[in-house]
Amino acid sequence: MNSSLVGADWIVIVGYFMILLGVAVWVIRQKNNNTEDYFLAGRNVGWFVVGASIFASNIGSEHVVGLAGTGASDKLPLLIYELHAWIVLMLGWLFLPFYARAGVFTMPEFLEKRFSPSARWFLSIFSLLAYILTKVSVTIYAGGVVISTLLGIPFMTGAVATVILTGAYTVLGGMRAVVYTEALQTVILLIGATTLTFMGLDAVGGWGELKATVGPEYFNMWRPPSDPDFPWPSLVITSSIVGIWYWCTDQYIVQRTLTAKNLKEGRRGTIFGGLLKLTPVFLFLIPGVIALALKMKGELEWETADQAFPALMSQILPPGLRGLVAAGLLAALMSSLASVFNSCSTLFTVDIYKKLRPETPEKQLLQIGKVATVIVVILGMLWIPVMSNISGVLYEYLQSVQSYIAPPITAVFLLGIFSKRINARGAMATLISGLIIAIIRLTLELGKGALTPGSFLHTLGDMNFLSFAAWMFLFSVLIAVGVSLLTPPQSEAQLEGLTFATITDEQKAENRASYNAIDVIASLVVVAIVAYIMISFNGS
Repeated sequence: MNSSLVGADWIVIVGYFMILLGVAVWVIRQKNNNTEDYFLAGRNVGWFVVGASIFASNIGSEHVVGLAGTGASDKLPLLIYELHAWIVLMLGWLFLPFYARAGVFTMPEFLEKRFSPSARWFLSIFSLLAYILTKVSVTIYAGGVVISTLLGIPFMTGAVATVILTGAYTVLGGMRAVVYTEALQTVILLIGATTLTFMGLDAVGGWGELKATVGPEYFNMWRPPSDPDFPWPSLVITSSIVGIWYWCTDQYIVQRTLTAKNLKEGRRGTIFGGLLKLTPVFLFLIPGVIALALKMKGELEWETADQAFPALMSQILPPGLRGLVAAGLLAALMSSLASVFNSCSTLFTVDIYKKLRPETPEKQLLQIGKVATVIVVILGMLWIPVMSNISGVLYEYLQSVQSYIAPPITAVFLLGIFSKRINARGAMATLISGLIIAIIRLTLELGKGALTPGSFLHTLGDMNFLSFAAWMFLFSVLIAVGVSLLTPPQSEAQLEGLTFATITDEQKAENRASYNAIDVIASLVVVAIVAYIMISFNGS
């Protein structure tokens, strides 16, 4: 496989970086005077940039590499994680009005207003650890795979270089630099990946030839309940739990909507983000299947499924176009890294440092956040070698770890919004027990080879991760409800506007005024497309 780029490719890549630099410099010159400017772009962003930022934050190189790897390795049921556009809509229609009313910077801050300071502390520290276990390390790992395959340079050299480059404009420009560069990166990524998909289909002989080569049954994302890897009931339940956690309660994504000018722009941003979220199925997963078909025909070589996407683009794209897709991949990597850097910085500065030292001047808070980001990146790099022991395919690793993190947090946020009876003690009992269970499960999963087959601990460590997470969510709900009912309720005054039962008539009127028929119709179109794709991928 020829992995080197030629002159025309480098001209395109350099052109992309020059435009990116121009945007970054323009944004950096818009001075950040306070933490609201730096962490939430002054809360003055329109729906297009909000939606593009949501999409670009989600679609990182780990997504491109991992989702293509899923398509190339007979793990098509994982496609369901890409059909979460309907959950992105939940963020705008269900959760965002509560976050906007609370006027918060972060998700832990919302938990403090709804429950207690201890809930805020827990989620702040837990989220930072979760970013290191999933987002930071996986993004850096995928970036290393992409860059080393494209440029023929050592894995860690490419990973570190990209981290430094991205970190520079993120640290200097803050959230405003992140969201505006992400809007540009979304366009580059969509153009590049679309080009690769169409040229890949042409190279393999069209859609009919692709299905004939890999077999129609390969396109079946629905496996029977007895399937050892992807039983469909557990897949549907767990993917929804993880989706609500990721799209509706995670700082990494929600922070983009909090930058919006108002609730209307924020909700429209989530609708636009939901529409964009429908594209990865065709832009990243299908190229993975194309790479597999070409390999089966003896026309393409790659060693691991995670190399399928970069191998495909290196072989079938002509000079110039290869550079465009390479720029798209770099854009994906950089946008995800920039997002997680800024989210880590926000969480540590606002939720931890500022809580400990509330008198700290604004300028010093910004410096503290930058230092914290560097430390998180280093920890993420140290975690990379451990990842290979958990799962052979990058995307599956990400979903399995997220499946242990998500259930307690999803339970607390959902129950907290829907029921005023769920109190601080119920929330803390759920979060703490969830963390203990997640640690036990990860430990048993990594060490199950040393356990006696058939024993309780081996069974617990060897249980399908989707089924485990579904049971874990049920346990979390029971803990939250049980402990809350056994302890006194919270005061109505604290809960005003933070649960459905305590929304005032004035707040209801404000929410109704923040959308119109176009918003509703666009949302229904997104849901209809999701349903169509789910029905289509049934192996027939």
